[in-house]
Amino acid sequence: MLRVYSYKGCDSCRKALKWLRDRDVEFENLAIRETPPNKRELKAVFERYEGNLKKLFNISGQDYRSLGLKDKLPEMSEEKAIDLLNSNGNLIKRPFVIGGKIAEVGFKPDDWESLGF
Repeated sequence: MLRVYSYKGCDSCRKALKWLRDRDVEFENLAIRETPPNKRELKAVFERYEGNLKKLFNISGQDYRSLGLKDKLPEMSEEKAIDLLNSNGNLIKRPFVIGGKIAEVGFKPDDWESLGF
């Protein structure tokens, strides 16, 4: 089943959830702050973005800025980044969607159409 990690205060998340409901897509919605994606899911999305760690991070978030990740991320190992994301759902770009052959972050309706929903 499709798993959608979202945050209730996120406008993109609300739009994505509505988009899925409008298309009768079955999914499980999880609170990303309280239940961050597991390491296996994070690695799957990391691979989908061909190793671009920055794509997984919520670079506009306060936690990202307060931890100084803009400067640290370029030198960070995949393992350390995955551990960090797994321990702090605020750092993850959202919505974070995974299931079957789908591994995606963010919501762009045109991109989601091409995923085959």
